[in-house]
Amino acid sequence: MRRIGLALLMAALSINAGSANEPVLLHAAGSLRGALTEISQAFQQQHGTAVTQKYAPSGLLRDAIQGGEKAEVFASANMSHPQSLAKAGKAGPVVLFARNELCAFIRPGLPITTSNLLDRMLDPAIKLGTSTPKADPAGDYAFQVFAKAEAIKAGSKAALEAKALQLTGGPTSRQPQAGRNLYGDILAEGAADIFLAYCTNEGPISKERPGIALVRLPESLAVGADYGLTLVNGASPKAAGFAMFILSPEGQRILAKHGFTAPGLPKE
Repeated sequence: MRRIGLALLMAALSINAGSANEPVLLHAAGSLRGALTEISQAFQQQHGTAVTQKYAPSGLLRDAIQGGEKAEVFASANMSHPQSLAKAGKAGPVVLFARNELCAFIRPGLPITTSNLLDRMLDPAIKLGTSTPKADPAGDYAFQVFAKAEAIKAGSKAALEAKALQLTGGPTSRQPQAGRNLYGDILAEGAADIFLAYCTNEGPISKERPGIALVRLPESLAVGADYGLTLVNGASPKAAGFAMFILSPEGQRILAKHGFTAPGLPKE
């Protein structure tokens, strides 16, 4: 499947020869910062080509590319944003390159488990943090959790949507400090008691804020995230090579090292 995806990716694009000295222009979801920074470094070491990296919520990146901002490789935290660019004739086919899922991160001192998570999220005294839907897929995934909760307890969807504090991922949202995990800071400061965010935040948060707990969502509420990769029309051959490197076994191993499910790796 990965080879088919690569063939489609390469065949459908109008490739621009570009300059030998120009870096690859990567636009990527913020949740990919650690993994794609390491992948970019490995690519530069092996191929001598630098990668200029821009990390932001995928919806905002999609809007920027749609509006004409120069980009070559777009790595999104969902499939729909790059697919919308492809549909608009601005990018090539979209390849699934990583998977993630949503977890609940809990501020220190709160006795919350998988079994009582929904009740605690519904508790009026609990501050529930999410990212911003439409701008950031993490917010969309959180609202999918709320929709699933409706089947468990009537009225949950409306109650959770009404109380959700959309603290990250929007055009004017607070930005993370360099080298810091924003969700950990928000929870440690008490701006939220529970934050629904990608499970791949576990590593950074545990290092910076060891008192913050990760709680897995029950199967009835679980929501997965498929990450899509595309080349923007006019991308250079080096950018195509970088996209192929992300999909290569080495790139996929780095993604797995950072907590992602890497569909390009062989099953053990």
